[in-house]
Amino acid sequence: MPFSSHPSPHPAPDDTRVALSVLATIDPVLRDSAVFGLVVGAPRVVALRHDIRAAEGALRRVAVDASGVVVEDEVVPLEHACLSCAVREDAVPTLRRLAEDGRWDHVVLALPVAAESLPVVRALAAQTAPGGELERLRLATVLAVADVDTLEHDLLDDDLVAERGVGLTDDDQRAVGEVLAAQLEHADLVVTTGDPVAAATGAGLVDRLRGVGTRRVDGLHALAAADLAGRTHDPVAGERRAHPLGVRGPLPRHARRAGDRSWTVELRSARPFDSERLLRRIEDLGTGRVRSRGVFHVANRPDSLCAWDGAGGQLCIGTLGTWDDATTAEGRPVEPHTRVVVVGATPPDGEPGDDVRERVLDAFRDVLATPDELADGGLRWLGRTDVLAPWLGARTDAV
Repeated sequence: MPFSSHPSPHPAPDDTRVALSVLATIDPVLRDSAVFGLVVGAPRVVALRHDIRAAEGALRRVAVDASGVVVEDEVVPLEHACLSCAVREDAVPTLRRLAEDGRWDHVVLALPVAAESLPVVRALAAQTAPGGELERLRLATVLAVADVDTLEHDLLDDDLVAERGVGLTDDDQRAVGEVLAAQLEHADLVVTTGDPVAAATGAGLVDRLRGVGTRRVDGLHALAAADLAGRTHDPVAGERRAHPLGVRGPLPRHARRAGDRSWTVELRSARPFDSERLLRRIEDLGTGRVRSRGVFHVANRPDSLCAWDGAGGQLCIGTLGTWDDATTAEGRPVEPHTRVVVVGATPPDGEPGDDVRERVLDAFRDVLATPDELADGGLRWLGRTDVLAPWLGARTDAV
């Protein structure tokens, strides 16, 4: 789909709809602290917090404002204890009720801990459109709150959300880094806690993941409800940031701070991957203490636009349709290419060396189809077993 490159940072002067901001984080303490800071001293702000109780098949809903009075605190059953059901069955009718109440002009929706904002905002964008159930609200700011002191570990190590007790379902096997990366990459605003000077690597990783044109502020004290409400979220630009085609490239050299050990490697080529070599070296290319994201194509299925998404020691690959359907932010066609952006951090002084960048670069060069292999138009791949079919599905295009 085409994506706009012109977000609208501020609402129209005559827009009297209730502002709706969406907050995501991987830490329950950070979420509650941020919510408390937003409503204190802001009498026209109400915060709506959701917690999914998967084992009970239920959802706890809490709404509170600056008066200190809990507006609502209810546990409601869900048909299925999942995020999409929580939005459809509870968040939408509750947000409509709060918007129609008249006491508030800004609602902060605090998502369940470890929830990704993109699918929620996608659903809310549809409902806040004219004629939707939430047409009295407008999307203001999507924000992520993260601790730079722990961010390097949270993003790059292999902890699971279930191990931290914040899984959204009983069998939630997502890596913490996968969730954190998705939250940072989609947000309009990243609010950090901790010391961005002492934890320069954590702050650097935030800047490498958040989208171009987005903002970062340090400290919950810098988080103001009026600032959130005074802006307008562009759902199309948010989708673009979160899409594998829109992944951010390396930062300018001058953006690096003293003590920052973070790095970005951009792997790019017009040539496709050889599927057999890719499978053989996929661990070298896509696992370990890195966040990697992008798109690729393989020589034996040249029309397929394939997605690459790795974090927390896990890697997911799949198809996004065909290259004929892909466009740039300006609406121009996208030529088939391979582009994977890898973000990581070298170990601190005194810790064992890290050769991740060298390993990734070597694997990337190895798995690309060579010019000689491509010279016959792909005939060499005819009749071979499609070794990536278990992940990319049955091949429907011909070489």
